[in-house]
Amino acid sequence: MEKSDSALIETDRAFGVGARVGVLLPVPLGQVYDYRVPPGLSLCAGDFVRVPFGPRKLVGVVWGQGVGEIAEAKLKSVLGKLPAVPMADVTRRFIDWVAGYTLSTQGQVLKMAMSVEDALEDAQGVKVFRLAEPLPDLKLTKTREKVLAVLGNAAMTASEAALAAGCSPAVVAGLYKAGALVEASQVRERQWTPPDVVRAGPTLSDAQTLAAHALVAKVQEGAFAALLLDGVPGSGKTEVYFEAVAEALREGKQVLVLLPEISLSSQWLARFQRRFAAEPAQWHSDLGARERRETWRAVADGRARVVVGARSALFLPYHDLGLIVVDEEHDGAFKQEEGVIYNARDMAVVRAHLGGFPICLVSATPSLETAVNAESGKYQLLHLPERHGGAVLPELDLIDMRREKLPATRWLSNSLQQAMTETFAAGEQAMLFLNRRGYAPLTLCRTCGHRLACPNCSTWLVEHRVRRRLECHHCGHIERLPEKCPSCDAEHSFHACGPGVERLAEEVMNAFPEVRFALASSDTLSGPRAAEDLIGRIERHEVDLIIGTQIVAKGYHFPLLTLVGVVDGDLGLAGGDLRAAERTYQLLYQVAGRAGRGEKPGRVLVQTYLPEHPVMQAMKSGQRDAFIAEEIRARQEMFMPPFGRLVALIVSGKVEAAVDAQAAHLARSAPRYDDVRVLGPAPAPLALLRGRHRRRFLMKVKPGIAPQAIVREWLQRTLKEKGVRIQVDVDPQSFL
Repeated sequence: MEKSDSALIETDRAFGVGARVGVLLPVPLGQVYDYRVPPGLSLCAGDFVRVPFGPRKLVGVVWGQGVGEIAEAKLKSVLGKLPAVPMADVTRRFIDWVAGYTLSTQGQVLKMAMSVEDALEDAQGVKVFRLAEPLPDLKLTKTREKVLAVLGNAAMTASEAALAAGCSPAVVAGLYKAGALVEASQVRERQWTPPDVVRAGPTLSDAQTLAAHALVAKVQEGAFAALLLDGVPGSGKTEVYFEAVAEALREGKQVLVLLPEISLSSQWLARFQRRFAAEPAQWHSDLGARERRETWRAVADGRARVVVGARSALFLPYHDLGLIVVDEEHDGAFKQEEGVIYNARDMAVVRAHLGGFPICLVSATPSLETAVNAESGKYQLLHLPERHGGAVLPELDLIDMRREKLPATRWLSNSLQQAMTETFAAGEQAMLFLNRRGYAPLTLCRTCGHRLACPNCSTWLVEHRVRRRLECHHCGHIERLPEKCPSCDAEHSFHACGPGVERLAEEVMNAFPEVRFALASSDTLSGPRAAEDLIGRIERHEVDLIIGTQIVAKGYHFPLLTLVGVVDGDLGLAGGDLRAAERTYQLLYQVAGRAGRGEKPGRVLVQTYLPEHPVMQAMKSGQRDAFIAEEIRARQEMFMPPFGRLVALIVSGKVEAAVDAQAAHLARSAPRYDDVRVLGPAPAPLALLRGRHRRRFLMKVKPGIAPQAIVREWLQRTLKEKGVRIQVDVDPQSFL
């Protein structure tokens, strides 16, 4: 074995016995390793192979011809080839591209593309039973006769046969012992029903038809194109891009649809089922091991024609991908902040470009980066300015909380409560939006002022009264509320400060005791089934009021929902985040869009202490494009993204002195070029996270400069401290 600095991506080339091949392994190292092809084996680029790696045996991918200079006699041999479908050339090029852009190693990115290693082996058979030929003489009972009739010419497991015959598995076992059944192993691969591409969709409006035709035309061209489908909430964007999905399927291609919250997408799945009379393959973290294995293999061999998934679905082994749709493209959930740090929206554009097919970005509130690309003509803009079916956008009013003068234990203004009363009296539904989980974000001692903090992070513990515990939302630390203050020993002196959705529910119960409400947050909706159950209850009008966090803002359609109340519209505006105004506007606009999507008009009330803020004024006036234009102008003046580039370096470790020493090394070796500015080091806003001390640098470069080479050179000339990690975040979204 020898490590090579690089190996060229090669296609359609076989490597015979004795040849040197470069194998990329899913380990956090920056090399491709050379091995010899042993007798009896022929390999091609993309083959999955098992190789010796130190004392271990690892599975990797043949990346091409080996390029090392070590003597042939010292090379180790490949142990064997796995039966999986080889990794496609475009997937390998994508892995190389992502690694280079994010300044990760190829092995780190490969690990994401090999996330289900047992899918690379042949599928394991299950034990089934068939009728013996000839059947022996045996005493037959009615239940035995039913089992024999059920089996007929079929093969079933004992439980399947027993269920079909209406008996216990013991009857099947008895027939096997009597020689009436024979045992066999049967490989069962899940089969997805092919989507019905002939099935007609709903009638589209003129604007929808124009947008759909443009998308379909790009699919038919079979070349790379990036399109932005920009439509107000309720304008029917999903049905428009479904037309492009249907065309890609008619062309024999696979389709990927990325959603920010796949585990909460039951309404989207139901719409897909109605449109195509089939289920798409799903890919998200809530899948079990068997489902992941079956889906991975079906994507690789082309049986799964449509995949809907979270950001990691981008790295599945597509057989012949021909269209990507990124729904809610502005959503921050597409950014991965750990491991390989990447933005799935941006990487999806790269994947489409490498594959030579179109990508459609979809949003009612496009990110500034996407808006600028559309404005410049880099992306084709498709606009849906009106709601479908005659529905109108909701009326929006600001409630100036400075004039309300509420007592300390209330957060719902009189105006909002009155609107809720009218909504419930009319038999309609309402939603209260507060982007804060739990009961209260801070718990302090009224005697001495001590605040209950996380021992692992520089953040306060959040009270979750329903679960009777305090939680850290960053590291997951959990503890009970202490009986005594750890600082002054005062008993029963703790006071909850500020509201979360649980505390809001408490206020609702006091004000509206007869109202049926439901909490919707990541604490209460733990997966697809819980979300599906809640959505069903809302659709059946078993719920009058939804109290939720940001997960309720994403694409839901409830015809009876006519009132949305934003409890704290200012919540996202605090701090110096570059994108604070943009994100707050997007979130408020999206949640406001849940109101009035049916026949009845909607109303939105936003409680704010900053009614004069540009975000609030843009919400009130409905001048979305003017707000975006002003944000673009401000960014352009400061050479901030998308008119300049940012790269964050996060230095972390368990020993604070070592972290500070590493930060000092980086500061001394920081690049000093024209049009490049390095800020830091500075303690991160979360200076302690999961027990690791953190310092941050921010490198800002002006347009036209690729920052990766500069950062790579910077890191190479910097001394490294033991036990300290340096993470690189190209195009950072979070500054915590």
